[in-house]
Amino acid sequence: MPLSSNQIETYWREGYLVVKRLVAEKQLDTFSSRFEDIIEGRAHLSPMMKVMKDVMIVKGHLKSDDPIKEVNKLFSLENDPVFSEYISHPELTSVVRSLLGQTIYSLASNVFNKPPEIDGRHPMHQDLRYFKLRPADEIVGVWTSIGTANRESGCLSVIAGSHKLGIQEHTLPEWDYINHGFYGIQHLDREQRVHVEMGPGDTLLFHPLLVHGSGSNRTSSCRRAISVHYASDLCVSDNKNWRETGLTRKIAD
Repeated sequence: MPLSSNQIETYWREGYLVVKRLVAEKQLDTFSSRFEDIIEGRAHLSPMMKVMKDVMIVKGHLKSDDPIKEVNKLFSLENDPVFSEYISHPELTSVVRSLLGQTIYSLASNVFNKPPEIDGRHPMHQDLRYFKLRPADEIVGVWTSIGTANRESGCLSVIAGSHKLGIQEHTLPEWDYINHGFYGIQHLDREQRVHVEMGPGDTLLFHPLLVHGSGSNRTSSCRRAISVHYASDLCVSDNKNWRETGLTRKIAD
């Protein structure tokens, strides 16, 4: 079902909205199994898909006998026969269309896998920093928890209303271990953070200028989620052929 007028108002006021149990647990199990099959070599990477290992593993600061716990994320899911079901999920795309209109394209799709026993923090940042598409209001990010995401496992935290501030300066944090591309906003009031704890299938919709990040996973298992951004047909880029790069996918009506 599409979003209600109250939900739409909340999204534009706060910069984010949580929709409970949007994706069924049975389908989440399928996505989780697909992730593990790919990482453990039982299934092949689809075209364009890439695996990112955590920096602490890559640099040899930690070793693991479990290949699953070495991986930070799997990205560019559009051409995978299983993960593409999330990207075109009817309930998910329905709520996104409530914000962007009928014609939408996917981009920047990921399975996030936050392993335990590593630093694993993602500094507070805005996703628009990584996109050339504009305007920002025509892009929506979605993040679905595959299991339970709470403060102990490193759930997302957000600063409500920060999407109204415009793009902020991002730099590399002064941490011992920083995953590739994990730039952050250094000067902000951390007391404003809202920790968004979520259960399986709960889905966060968020504006690309919303300041958000996540902490370390202090549990014994990986904190896993699946995510994608959507852009409306009104978006423009200096790459006029952005719809045809193979990294995006038009979502059928």
